[in-house]
Amino acid sequence: MSEGWLPIWQLIVSSAAVFNAVQNYTTLKLTQRLYARTPQLVNPLQARAFGTWTITSAVIRGYAAYHIHEKTIYDICIISYLIAFSHFTSELLIFKSAKLNGPVISPFIVASVSLVWMILQYDFYVFKA
Repeated sequence: MSEGWLPIWQLIVSSAAVFNAVQNYTTLKLTQRLYARTPQLVNPLQARAFGTWTITSAVIRGYAAYHIHEKTIYDICIISYLIAFSHFTSELLIFKSAKLNGPVISPFIVASVSLVWMILQYDFYVFKA
């Protein structure tokens, strides 16, 4: 693994995403808390789809932890955080299925901190050929 804290952060976020993905396949309880304004819309199919996205993001971020100097991987990882941030922002502000509570604040913090950190550290980790 590379120097610095960002690769370790990517592994932590990736590990948390694996837990989240597993819970999406096994129960609706935590996902209903995430979409607290419309918990009745959370069904097993939606939860499994969300779990599939979450495991995909875990793979991207885990891979980025070990290949942090590769531009393409770094860029894809940034995009994965941008997608997550956009999703939760739209569910909160546009679709109004989420409300500003602990389950929603957590992904906002992770996505925004990760985006800013990765953008600020781009030149440090991505070696230019």
